[in-house]
Amino acid sequence: MLRGRWIGMLLLCLVVAGVFAWLGQWQLERAIETDPPEPGATEQVQPLTDVVAPGEYLPEPLVGQRVETSGTWVAGDFVVVSSRFNDDVEGYWVTGQLRVADRTSIAVAIGWAPDRETADAAVAELDAQADGAEVVISGRIISDEGPGVPPRSEPERLDRMSTAALLSRWHDTEKLDVYRPYLASIAATAGLADISSPAPDEQSPVNWLNIFYAVEWAIFAGFAFYLWYRLAKDAWEREVEEFEDARAAETA
Repeated sequence: MLRGRWIGMLLLCLVVAGVFAWLGQWQLERAIETDPPEPGATEQVQPLTDVVAPGEYLPEPLVGQRVETSGTWVAGDFVVVSSRFNDDVEGYWVTGQLRVADRTSIAVAIGWAPDRETADAAVAELDAQADGAEVVISGRIISDEGPGVPPRSEPERLDRMSTAALLSRWHDTEKLDVYRPYLASIAATAGLADISSPAPDEQSPVNWLNIFYAVEWAIFAGFAFYLWYRLAKDAWEREVEEFEDARAAETA
């Protein structure tokens, strides 16, 4: 084991194990949140612009954060989204484009309806009221659900709260900046029911998946040394066996 070849392999194993140990430490540092959000932080209403910017993804600790913003509704851009549940009851959301700044908009879930007729009536009422007057909206900021494929029988139906899908149906969207997440309003209007949106569960400051990865890297580092030991020992045992066979042949 003290031969140059095996010493060289040992040095290589040290380098490999060092890399694995560094990766394990990197995972471990990210497994423990050193500055976790304070309990109840999501219930403290913040300005929308302090939480996320247009075009940005919503950081996980801020999903469900209560925010407030103001703007004007864009007439003709109130869209019904199907398969929305309120306290386990399936219904519809009425959504709208809220212009919060010049050429900047956010999708807003305004309220819940138990049937399509109520949702369509709310759309008509909201369109009639969209006169350019400023409104203040308070609600929870939630990540985009991503687009989905509508049923063949209803190609215009939306079943997911997707800003991208809504954007394709909005008007006056040229050079428009859009928020990726959407805003679920706390208080409904136009005869709609309030959307059931409880506070998100408090997150643990420990990410157990990252800890699992850190343990894996430690095992890999140990395996590098074991592999060197096993190869060196097998070579030594083979040399001893050959030496004993040679002595036996000389004796014979």
